[in-house]
Amino acid sequence: MKKGMKTGMTQAAYWPILLVAAAFALLPLGLTTNAMLNFLTFAMIMTLAAQGWNVIGGLGGQFSFGHAAFFGTGAYAMALLQVRFAINPWLALPLAAALGGGAGCVIGYLSFRARLRGSYFALVTLAFAEVFRILANAWSFTGAAAGVLVPLRLDPLQMQFNDRRIFYWLALLLVAIVLAASRLIMRSRFGAQLVAVRENEDAARALGVNTLVVKLNALIVSATITAMAGALYTQKFLYLDASLAYGSWISVDALLAPIIGGLGTVFGPLVGTIVLLGLGEITKTIFTQLTGGALPGIDLVAFGVLLILCVAFAPRGVIGLADRRAVGARRAAP
Repeated sequence: MKKGMKTGMTQAAYWPILLVAAAFALLPLGLTTNAMLNFLTFAMIMTLAAQGWNVIGGLGGQFSFGHAAFFGTGAYAMALLQVRFAINPWLALPLAAALGGGAGCVIGYLSFRARLRGSYFALVTLAFAEVFRILANAWSFTGAAAGVLVPLRLDPLQMQFNDRRIFYWLALLLVAIVLAASRLIMRSRFGAQLVAVRENEDAARALGVNTLVVKLNALIVSATITAMAGALYTQKFLYLDASLAYGSWISVDALLAPIIGGLGTVFGPLVGTIVLLGLGEITKTIFTQLTGGALPGIDLVAFGVLLILCVAFAPRGVIGLADRRAVGARRAAP
């Protein structure tokens, strides 16, 4: 009986992910413009990056300011494996994710071995991202300042499709897999150890948790997911340079989305990404209509205002606010 109940509860934990994925899968069927489809595809890519950050930042409490290092590594690996080594993109995608995980392993080992945490860890990751950007911008193998252009070959075997919805569904499938993996991590022993490290690392170490191994594994998983997002970005736009691959905008979006959506939750990065990107597009559209021209950086101003509001009124993010209102409604019900 207990085993059956446990199995039922485990299956129930993944039903919301399936329902949300199905709802997002149906969205392109009713779209008449490519603009909305491009928005949804980019949102799925950035959700992957945000979900990657959420593993180390939301669950592990290790705030990274340099996840662009992993995003850019995956993006450049995806491009160079195709352009320089003629590797099929379907094989290049997992290789690019693995290379991103390798970068996370190196950065994590150097940082956590030195017991860096808090602002020190954040600054180290930021420094690594900037070093990678400078190297990519100067190295001829990566195309230097000119960047890398992936040839346009509209062929499903080349992960390029005539129907743009197919690429969106591919990105959505990877998001659903990562959401399920996040749920699995949260319900596992590894997830419990991560939360223990987040709450009190010294106490977790005293209880026998190998904090170095736990944090290192979390960063490897985080970097792998974020590198996968970078690889999809390359395959979507077929071009990148150092400022795109390793730009600070990536680290900012990957960090803000889980905070606004809900730190350490399964759907927080997805909700936060939709809110952030939607707010950015709405803000740019409104200011363009009011001023007659684009105002560079206005979306970042909107992000800053939203972050302040979240910290002040919804420290647990949009999902935490929704949960609190739901609990309040149940208590008020007769």
